[in-house]
Amino acid sequence: MKLDVLALAAHPDDAEISAGGTIASMVASGKKVGIVDLTRGELGSRGSADLRDQEAAASAKILGLSARENLHMADGFFQHTEENIRAIIRMIRKYKPDIVLANSVTDRHPDHGKGAKLQAEACFLSGLRRIETELDGQAQEAWRPRAVYHYIQDYFIDPDVVVDISDFYGKKMDSIKAFSSQFYDPNSEEPETPISGKEFFDFIESRAMQFGRPIGAKYGEGFTSARFVGVRDLTTLL
Repeated sequence: MKLDVLALAAHPDDAEISAGGTIASMVASGKKVGIVDLTRGELGSRGSADLRDQEAAASAKILGLSARENLHMADGFFQHTEENIRAIIRMIRKYKPDIVLANSVTDRHPDHGKGAKLQAEACFLSGLRRIETELDGQAQEAWRPRAVYHYIQDYFIDPDVVVDISDFYGKKMDSIKAFSSQFYDPNSEEPETPISGKEFFDFIESRAMQFGRPIGAKYGEGFTSARFVGVRDLTTLL
């Protein structure tokens, strides 16, 4: 299956928190979108890996994803290795996305920056035909995405491009709340974490409003790009 957009995420819920509105808007416009999570988030202080698998599947239904997979890398301990790069290359060549959404280039959680480096390198190397990969016993063709955009996570980073998600903010929040083990639950007896308090939802909304305001939108999601972001017609810009 060819996807228009593939979101890569170090942990289940990374893509939803920082790019869920963008994903929802693309699906609504008829684009095929998928998510590949690198780890199962098994080191999380709340819930369990099995539960997060179920939550990721529920979130995928809310967003209308065409595909969701998990590479089962080691949460917290995955490294910049050929094996891990090749695992991501296989997914890129399998789904042949035109656009890849990747983790933040730097962030509070070290997996995010590590993931971003792995993902960006895999996107480039996937286009080299002399790098051979197989999937299900079949040789894969080289494929390089047209663009890679890194979503912005916990740390604030000045975005290179902002997507208006005003019409899809509700769906974004629904997809985040599908990971109920990780976020605010007044009845939970599990340990508190930096994202388990009610104020984390306020942070998400504030960040969305912060990105939306400069482009004249109620809510926005910001992305960075290693290369210039091109446009054919200036009149299409907000």
